[in-house]
Amino acid sequence: MSRSAHPAGPRHADVLPEGHYAAPPADLNALDPKVWARTVDRGADGVVTVGGMSVVRLAEEFGTPAYVLDESDFRARARAWRTAFGAGADVFYAGKAFLSRAVVRWLDEEGLNLDVCSGGELATALSAGMAPERIAFHGNNKSVQELERAVRAGVGRIVLDSFQEIVRVAHIARELGTRQRVQIRITVGVEAHTHEFIATAHEDQKFGIPLAGGQAAEAVRRALQLDGLELIGIHSHIGSQIFDMSGFEVAAHRVVGLLKDIRDEHGVELPEIDLGGGLGIAYTSDDDPREPHEIAKALTEIVTRECEAASLRVPRISVEPGRAIVGPTAFTLYEVGTVKPLDGLRTYVSVDGGMSDNIRTALYDAEYSVALVSRASDAEPMLARVVGKHCESGDIVVKDAFLPADLAPGDLIAVPATGAYCRSMASNYNHVLRPPVVAVRDGEARAIVRRETEEDLLRLDVG
Repeated sequence: MSRSAHPAGPRHADVLPEGHYAAPPADLNALDPKVWARTVDRGADGVVTVGGMSVVRLAEEFGTPAYVLDESDFRARARAWRTAFGAGADVFYAGKAFLSRAVVRWLDEEGLNLDVCSGGELATALSAGMAPERIAFHGNNKSVQELERAVRAGVGRIVLDSFQEIVRVAHIARELGTRQRVQIRITVGVEAHTHEFIATAHEDQKFGIPLAGGQAAEAVRRALQLDGLELIGIHSHIGSQIFDMSGFEVAAHRVVGLLKDIRDEHGVELPEIDLGGGLGIAYTSDDDPREPHEIAKALTEIVTRECEAASLRVPRISVEPGRAIVGPTAFTLYEVGTVKPLDGLRTYVSVDGGMSDNIRTALYDAEYSVALVSRASDAEPMLARVVGKHCESGDIVVKDAFLPADLAPGDLIAVPATGAYCRSMASNYNHVLRPPVVAVRDGEARAIVRRETEEDLLRLDVG
């Protein structure tokens, strides 16, 4: 790999254009275990390995960019969630984070259920052999065709998101001669401390039926009256990338309050409560996520306390971790193309991917870490911005990070914690081909989602 010399950008504790100071890490070769998959390590030769495989070998075999997923880590995290909540609760993996048939099979083998929110996700789940009764179907605007397919398949629950959907599902179920198990998604008025585009429980947004103004109570009345529906519980989801449990405490209090009102009005104690997902992961060393056993203990205690205060039986709890399982298990492997120092500012490092494989930085102002992985370096740190190859100034992968000053074209760098939402939200912007997802385990690697080809791209162009 070429390591030609070039003028270095700003070093050490430089003032960033945003006006805050940043200090480089003590060791640029160190890999913080908080943000990297569990089998990631740097060998004596300086090359990073995952699952016993060198990233250099992975790049040679699968090319770059590539999403590299630590299968052992994924399975371990899935088991940790299943174990933390135990037999008295349900864990539904949120497929929107990342879904493939291999992932569905892993979930099945590790004893998790699956949450889908589109016909495509449902098709993936069914084609991989997930039992329909272990599938929950979400979404704020499910089509009639999607709902009919879900009811025909016998999905375990449909989460109703509007008054229109209550009627649609009931009609479909009656036409098919069945009774569909459903939950009602409500918005509880909790403002999660997260980006406004991923906060989902305040009233002014598209998801759910508001608790305020009696709308949720009316939705329950209608669902209980319709023969085609079996109302099994209430669903609440307050947002994403959340570290503070206080929002869940307020949400649980309000959901249980609704359960109490339902009992008092209808004489029915609904048997389930779904508190959604949204628990955060570490994208940088500054993030401090909770472990599954801590989350399970806190949520169980909150619901139990609220139910005891309301003289209700404690319902069966469901949770929906997606990012918390798959997010930390993968990194994106890139090859450096150009290195462009800007005097007094930073050095721009361009890679062979960008916003088409990770839109989150542009969309959510998300922060990521990055490291040189094809070798070790004793060079001084330089302040860098990792950018992509797309025709957009906002095509940024990592806004500000420190990389070795001898970084050069041909080097491999990797961005950790890209298992969630990166491949799911990937695009063909500028007709760039979407990268593969490569699963690595015990010294072996295989593509579980292959790299797109130009033939794939042109096959859809029928003009």
